Amino acid sequence: MKKVTNSTYLIALLCLTLCAPVLAYQSGNAQDKNMNAPSDSRKMQSQIVSGQKMKVEGTILKRDNNSFILRDTSGAELTVNVGGNAKIEEKKGNPFRGAKKYTAADLTRGLFVEIEGRGEAGGAVTADKIRFSRDAQRIALSIDTQVVPVENRVGQAETRLSEAEQNAQRLSGQVDELTQVANLAKGGAAQAEKTAEVAVDGVNKTNDRITSLDDYAEKTTTTVTFRVGSAVLSPDAKSMLDQIASQAKGEHGYVIEVRGFTSAEGSTSLNDRLSEERAQAVVKYLAQQQEIPLRRIVLPFGYGKMMPVADNTTLEGRKQNRRVEVKILVSRGLDNPVTVTTPPSESSSQ
Repeated sequence: MKKVTNSTYLIALLCLTLCAPVLAYQSGNAQDKNMNAPSDSRKMQSQIVSGQKMKVEGTILKRDNNSFILRDTSGAELTVNVGGNAKIEEKKGNPFRGAKKYTAADLTRGLFVEIEGRGEAGGAVTADKIRFSRDAQRIALSIDTQVVPVENRVGQAETRLSEAEQNAQRLSGQVDELTQVANLAKGGAAQAEKTAEVAVDGVNKTNDRITSLDDYAEKTTTTVTFRVGSAVLSPDAKSMLDQIASQAKGEHGYVIEVRGFTSAEGSTSLNDRLSEERAQAVVKYLAQQQEIPLRRIVLPFGYGKMMPVADNTTLEGRKQNRRVEVKILVSRGLDNPVTVTTPPSESSSQ
C-alpha cells in the first residue's frame, strides 16, 4: 500500500511539472490577444464574466447573420450574439397593450436597443431579450435608406478607379515596350529599370487611394444651439450654417453629418423626437437655403439627451446641450490626388 501511494505522488508531481509551461503559454497568448484589441474593447471585455447576467443598451453599428456590433452609451463596442431563442420585442410606453414581436431581420444598423443576456468566455454577450421602440426603429430605417445610396456611390467610384487603373496599366505596358526598343538601340538598360519603378509607384499609389475611398476625415465641426423646447433656427445659427455650407462647397468628395441633441429635461421619447426635429431643421436649411444636395447629407440623426457636452444641472450647461453638431467629412481617397515623380532621363543627367 505504501508503494502505491508513493507512485501516485510521483505521477501527480510529474503532471504538474509538464502542465506548467503549457498553462503559462496559454496565459501569455490570452494576454497578447487582449493587448492587440482596442482599449475600449479590452475594457469592456474585462468587465464581461462568462455566464453572468448583463443588461446593456446602445446603437447597432454592424449587422451579421447571427450577431452584431453594439456601441454602448459610454462609446465602448462589443459583440452581441443573437440565439434562436432570443426574445425580440417592442419597448412600449403604453402598459395597456401587448408589445409587438420582432425577428432578427428587424435589427438594422443605427437601431438603439436594450439587451438582456449573459456574458461569454470570449468577451461577447449572448442576448436572451432585445427591446427597442418604434421611434428608434423608424430612425434606423431612415438612416439605412440614406447610407445605402452613399455606399453604392462609393462602390461605383471604386469601379471607375479600377477601370482607370487597368487603362493605366495597359498604357504603361505600351510605353514599356517602346522604351525597351529605344533602350536596346541605345543600350540604356538603366533607364528601363527607372521607368519600371515609376510604373510600380503609380500603381501602388492608386491602390492606396482606392483603399481610402470610404475613409472619411473630419474637416470642420460647427455647433448651433436652440431655445428650450424649440427646433427653430436662430439668426446666429443660420449665419453659422451659411459659413459651413460655403466651406463644404469648396471641398472635393465631402459629406455632411448632422446630429441633434437635447438637455436632460423631459421624457426620453420627447427628447428623442425634439433632437430629431432639430437635426431635420438644420438639414432643411442647408438643402433649401444653401442648395446642398441631399446626397451629400448622409446621417441626420437625433440622439435625445444622450452624450451631453456640459453639466445638465446648471443653466449654462443645459443651454450648451440643446444643440446640433454639423460636421464636414472629406473622403481621403477622393481628396488626395495621385502624383508620380518622373525620373530624369539619361540625356538630362549627362
